[in-house]
Amino acid sequence: MPSALSPSAWLRGSRRPSWLYDPKVLRTEVLGGLVVALALIPEAISFSVIAGVDPAVGLFASFTMAVTIALVGGRPAMISAATGAVALVIAPLNREHGFGYLVTAVILAGVFQIVLGALGVAKLMRFVPRSVMVGFVNSLAILIFMAQVPEMTDVPWPVYPLIAAGLAMMVFFPKLTTVVPAPLVSIVILTVITVAAGIAVPTVGDKGDLPSSLPVPGLPDVPFTLDTLTTVAPFAFAMALVGLMESLMTAKLVDDITDTRSSKTRESVGQGVANIVTGFFGGMGGCAMIGQTMINVRVSGARTRLSTFLAGAFLMVLCIVFGPVVSDIPMAALVAVMVMVSVATFDWHSIAPRTLRRMPLGETVVMLVTVVCVVATHNLAIGVVVGSIAAMVVFARRVAQLAEVTAVTDPDGAAVVYRVTGELFFASSNELVGQFSYGTDPDRVVIDLSAAHIWDASSVAALDAVETKYAQRGKTVEIVGLNEPSARMHKTLSGKLVGG
Repeated sequence: MPSALSPSAWLRGSRRPSWLYDPKVLRTEVLGGLVVALALIPEAISFSVIAGVDPAVGLFASFTMAVTIALVGGRPAMISAATGAVALVIAPLNREHGFGYLVTAVILAGVFQIVLGALGVAKLMRFVPRSVMVGFVNSLAILIFMAQVPEMTDVPWPVYPLIAAGLAMMVFFPKLTTVVPAPLVSIVILTVITVAAGIAVPTVGDKGDLPSSLPVPGLPDVPFTLDTLTTVAPFAFAMALVGLMESLMTAKLVDDITDTRSSKTRESVGQGVANIVTGFFGGMGGCAMIGQTMINVRVSGARTRLSTFLAGAFLMVLCIVFGPVVSDIPMAALVAVMVMVSVATFDWHSIAPRTLRRMPLGETVVMLVTVVCVVATHNLAIGVVVGSIAAMVVFARRVAQLAEVTAVTDPDGAAVVYRVTGELFFASSNELVGQFSYGTDPDRVVIDLSAAHIWDASSVAALDAVETKYAQRGKTVEIVGLNEPSARMHKTLSGKLVGG
C-alpha cells in the first residue's frame, strides 16, 4: 500500500482522482452514494433484526464499514456494509451469549481476515470458473428479488401501483436524461406522492427507529479470558470466511463490469480492518453488498472510492439530520429499486436457448448447481464452494477421457510401441493399466510419453504396475519421451510407491 498517498488519492486509489477535476464524475459519485445510502437504511435494519440486535447496530455497521473500506479496500466503488450472510452467522452467538460476545466476534473476524489476506487467500479466486461466476450472479439476482417478496405480500393495495410506477420511472427516465440517477428520482417522486396524498403504505420508519447520534468507540463488554476466546473464535472464523468469499466474488464481478482490475489481497486486508473498526464502534460487522454495489456501479455509474465513502457518510446524515423525512420514504420505492437491480444483475444471456444449445452440458450443470445451492441455503459462500467442486469434477472427467493409448508393432514383430497421448493424473491413469496386451505383446515393449505429461504419483504408480505386469512375463519395458518435469517426477517416485 503506497505510503505517500494524499486523502483524496486514497478515495480514488490513484494520485489523480478524476472527481477532483471533472464535475460530471463528481456529480455521478455524489448521487450514486446518496442512492446507495437510501437503499442501505431498510436493509441494515432488516439485517439487525436477523442478528437479534437494535436497528442502530446495523446502521452503525453500514456507516463504519463503508467509510473504512473506502479508504483501505482494494476495489473502488464497491459497497461494504452490514449483510444478511454475516447476520446469519453471528445471530446464534448473540442469542446465546449476548451482544458483547457478538462485538468481540466481529473484531476477531477482522483479525482473521487480515491474516488470511496476508497469507494470500485471495489468490484462490483464480480457481473459480466462469460457470460458477455466472451461477453466483444469477443466484444473487434471485435472492435480491426474493428478499423483496415479503414487502409485496399482505400489504395495502396502493403498494403495487407504486412499485409499478417506480419501475416505469427507472426504465423511461434515463431516456430523457442521465444527469440524475433514475432510482433517486423514483424515490423522491414516490415519497412526495405518498406524503402529499396521505397514502397509507409501509414506510422506512416502520422498520425501526433511526439513530439520533453518531456511534461512540469502546471495548466490548466481555471477560477477556481464554474461555471467551474459545467461545467466540468459531463464529469469528466462519464470519471471516463468509465475508471474504462474498467480498472477493463481488469484487471480481465489479472488475468484469468496469473492465478494470483490483487488488484482491488489499481487499481482503481492508475487509478485516473495516470489521475491526466496526467492532470497536459497536457494529455488527459486514462485508461487500452485491445489491448496493450493483446500484452504485451498474445503475448509478459510479467508479471511484468517493461514492463508497459518501454512501456511509450520507447514511448517518440521513438518519441523524433527516430522520423524520427518511422515515416517510415508502418501502415500495425501495422495493422497485431492488427489483430493477435484480433484473439488471441476472445474466439473461446465460439461459437463452441459443446459449444453452452451444454451451457444454457440464458448464450448464455447474451453473445450475451453484444457483440451486445458493438459493436453497441463502448462503453465497456455500454455493460458490459447491459449484467450484462440481466444476472440478466435470473438468477431471473431461480431462481423464483425453488420455489415449495407441499401439504400433514393428514389421519384424520384435517390439511394440505404445504411444500415450494426453494428461496423466489420478483420474486418467486409473484406466492406463488395462490398455496394454501383456500376454500377446513381443518381448520388448516401448512406451512413448512424448505427447503426454505426468502430473502426480498415481500416474507413476500406474506405469510401475505396467512394468511389473510385463516383467512377470519375462518382457522388458522402456519408457521414452518424458518431458523434463515428468522425467523428474518419474525418477523420484518410480519403484518407491509400494512398500516391500
